[in-house]
Amino acid sequence: MSRGNANDCAAKDGNPFGPYWDKFGVDFDKSEFYAPLSFDPNFEKHRLEWKKRFPAEKYPVLAFTGAPGAFPVIETNVPLQKYIKWSDMIDFKADKFINQFKNDPKEKFIAIHLRNGIDFKRACEHVKTSKTNFFASPQCLGYSQENGEMTEELCYPSEKTIFKQLGKALKKYDAQYVYIATDAEDMLVKLSKKFKNVKFTKYTENNPHVDLCILGKADHAIVNCVSSFSAFVKRQRDSENKTTEFWGFKAKKRTEL
Repeated sequence: MSRGNANDCAAKDGNPFGPYWDKFGVDFDKSEFYAPLSFDPNFEKHRLEWKKRFPAEKYPVLAFTGAPGAFPVIETNVPLQKYIKWSDMIDFKADKFINQFKNDPKEKFIAIHLRNGIDFKRACEHVKTSKTNFFASPQCLGYSQENGEMTEELCYPSEKTIFKQLGKALKKYDAQYVYIATDAEDMLVKLSKKFKNVKFTKYTENNPHVDLCILGKADHAIVNCVSSFSAFVKRQRDSENKTTEFWGFKAKKRTEL
C-alpha cells in the first residue's frame, strides 16, 4: 500500500525502514500496489488472485512495507512457518558460532531467550489487571486460553524461575552448553556461578537473525510465552519437531469426564 507519495510505497522512508534495507544493500526501482487483494491464505480464490497478479517468474521476491499477516499470528497461519528458510549467510554464521563453542559435535546445547528489558517489564505490568492473552501468549495459553491464564511470571519470569527451570532442563537433556539470546540483561555471570559445570555463551554481534537461527538449532529451547521473537522460534522448532518450553508455564490440568 502507498506511504506518503500516492504513486510510491516509500519503502525506505523513515526509521526503521531505511536503515533496515540499507543494512542489506537493498534499493527499490519502483513500487507495485496489491490492492484490493486480500491476505487470507485460507481461501483458494485469494491464492489464485495473488499468483495471477504477481507470477513467480516475474516477481520472484515480494518485499512489503509491513507484515502482510495479522499480529500476533493467527492460528491458521502458524503452519506457514515451515516455508520460511534462512539464507545461506545467516545459516553459515549460526553454524560457525555453534561449532566454535562446542568441543564435540555430539555434545548438546540448550538455547534460552531472555526477554527482560525495561520496556518489556513495563509492558508486563498490564498482567496485574488482566489475565487474558497478551501479545504472542496464545502460543502457550492457546487461542481460547484453553491452557491457562496470563501470569506475571509467565510474562516476566523471575531469576528464581529461570534458575529452577534451566536446571531441570540441563539435567533432562544432559546439555553441556547454554546459548543466551537477549535484548537486555544476559545473566551470563549469574548463570555461570549457579551452574559451574556448564558453559554459557552469547552472540556478540548485534544480529537478531543469527540469534533466531541459533535458537532454532538448539537441542532444546526455553523461550518467553508472550514474546513474538520467541514465537518465531517456537513455530520454527515445531515445524522441525524439536522440543521447546516456556518460562513459568504450567499447563492447566484438565478434568476428564
